Amino acid sequence: MSSHVQPTANPGQRKPVTLHSLRAMHARREKITMLTAYDATFARLADESGLDTLLVGDSLGMLLQGHSSTLPVTLAEMAYHTRCVARGLQHGGAAWLIADLPFGSYQQGPSQAMASAEALMQAGAQMVKLEGGGWTAETVRFLVERGVPVCAHLGLTPQSVHALGGYRVQGRDADGAAVLRRQAKELADAGAAMMVLELMPTEVAAAVQADSPGLMTIGIGAGPDTAGQVLVMHDMLGATRGRLPRFVRNFMLEGGSIGDAMRRYVAAVKDGSFPDRVAHAYAAD
Repeated sequence: MSSHVQPTANPGQRKPVTLHSLRAMHARREKITMLTAYDATFARLADESGLDTLLVGDSLGMLLQGHSSTLPVTLAEMAYHTRCVARGLQHGGAAWLIADLPFGSYQQGPSQAMASAEALMQAGAQMVKLEGGGWTAETVRFLVERGVPVCAHLGLTPQSVHALGGYRVQGRDADGAAVLRRQAKELADAGAAMMVLELMPTEVAAAVQADSPGLMTIGIGAGPDTAGQVLVMHDMLGATRGRLPRFVRNFMLEGGSIGDAMRRYVAAVKDGSFPDRVAHAYAAD
């Protein structure tokens, strides 16, 4: 059975979001909105709901494939889902498209990372995201110098879940916070334009942003003081089973359609009501 609906241009068509326009938003202190997306239909729906950016996350390994972590996801699978999302945006879509470099696709060094980034950008990504600090600064610089926009990712980095001892808040003590701040500054200086800050105390995320004012920090469990916010789409739609982390808010609880929930998420991030400084955030020790 096939769908007989023909794609049409977005009736409320926005100008395409670019790296320049994202930086302009950040400069005027407008919050940046991001959701994960893995297929054409939900990508189009998210775009029509006003999302600034979409992330093809390797979280698809857990949500779509049923794995217990993101580690089994391959570069070929990421490229496939990136192509799907990009097709969802091709009829008047505006959102900026980011794709995760999966585990094993960049750890061998800058040349491997460049080849992997090439695969994702040829699939439709406009920016690639990689996890971790320290050694990754050299890779970020290598990619940026070759025209690849990079989003870094610090704090809880799911590809290192075993090394971190599970899904735990990072940077809660002074030493851990100092490491995160140093690594973030190194990545920003290497040219990372954007950085996901996951599961870290609010004050640490705020310090990372203050250390590099031009860096677009995107929080998930990092408090309200970042430049923007990201959630996993399945989480914010109430589709994920099991115990969810405290930073998640189910935007479907207020009723209406999936599009209504996405628009509520965009509005809540833009007006600063999400995330809540207490209910959705973590404090240092």
